[in-house]
Amino acid sequence: MKDPRITTLAEVLVNYSTRVKKGDVVLISASGFEAAPLVKELYIQCLGKGARYVEYDFSLPELSRHFYNRASREQLTYFPQHKLDFMKKVNVFIAISAGDNSMVMAKARQEGMIEYAKVVRPISDWRVKHTRWVITRYPTHGAAQEAKMSLEEYEEYLFAACCIDWAQESRKQDKLKKLMDKTDRVRILASDTDLSFSIKGLPGIKCDGRFNIPDGEVFTAPVKESVEGYITYNCPTLYQGKEYTSARLEFRKGKIVSATSPGMDAELNKILDTDPGARYIGEFAIGVNPGITEPMRNILFDEKIFGSIHFTPGQCYDECDNGNRSAVHWDMVKLLKGDGEIWFDSTLIQKDGRFVHKNLLDLNPRD
Repeated sequence: MKDPRITTLAEVLVNYSTRVKKGDVVLISASGFEAAPLVKELYIQCLGKGARYVEYDFSLPELSRHFYNRASREQLTYFPQHKLDFMKKVNVFIAISAGDNSMVMAKARQEGMIEYAKVVRPISDWRVKHTRWVITRYPTHGAAQEAKMSLEEYEEYLFAACCIDWAQESRKQDKLKKLMDKTDRVRILASDTDLSFSIKGLPGIKCDGRFNIPDGEVFTAPVKESVEGYITYNCPTLYQGKEYTSARLEFRKGKIVSATSPGMDAELNKILDTDPGARYIGEFAIGVNPGITEPMRNILFDEKIFGSIHFTPGQCYDECDNGNRSAVHWDMVKLLKGDGEIWFDSTLIQKDGRFVHKNLLDLNPRD
């Protein structure tokens, strides 16, 4: 039986996020065959909107693992020009991850992953800058297990976080964006965390369902060399197939001068040494999705947890350009629920994961 929630999710992606229209060239890219029901529904809806051409492809992480482990230098450095050529014809890009094992890359050769990411970066850069794109997830048994839920519970959680009134959420986010735009100094206080930095002159950007589903954050970036202090992240984070817990970063004049994670210090620092920009911060964001309340070991969800921030080593976004450039963009999440404060200049705006500023109270979830 067809799940009506899949149809609703496809409608959000097609009608709201990417605004598919007559004459568009659409690429639907799915990682994992489990995403087929959503791919089918997206395909049908894009055709119904009058898209001139709809391409779809499926990839398997297991094959990528073999590539990173076995590819020669020549194979790793080969640039797939045909993919860039096609991307230049694409108007709409919809990506779906339906991975059944987030640790599939845990034993993959890290050097191969880093090198190939640099090689194909022009394709993703073109996609981000020149298409109406969105990224989402499809529920699988593996993802449910990692979230410590049954598949049925995970499906309910996912669809509740994705299929909401994004136009209404966008209006709520306006107030936080306006406050960010007027702020100079930010301070984050929590357990083993005391960070201060400036966001002066850097705009607040709403994430209101246009590029990620689920969405729900407002981000900016620190003035590159303004970050001082330290932060210990309390949300597990996955990067290149490896899991890092309790990662702790110390900053001096914007640069990460010390980085530790229990049992993973070498791996963590290897990523941060990818290039000079990997040791500077490209994004500061506050999570505001009312339907996402706990870590799922899935960054597309975890970075939107209400009552969280993420403080991201690596590449900044063009919309909020603080000058940092890197092949790395690693969203690392700090949960502030029950323990934490966010200060904008001399004003406390959030305490223990709930907004206390009078202009931001509408953002708090209804109890």
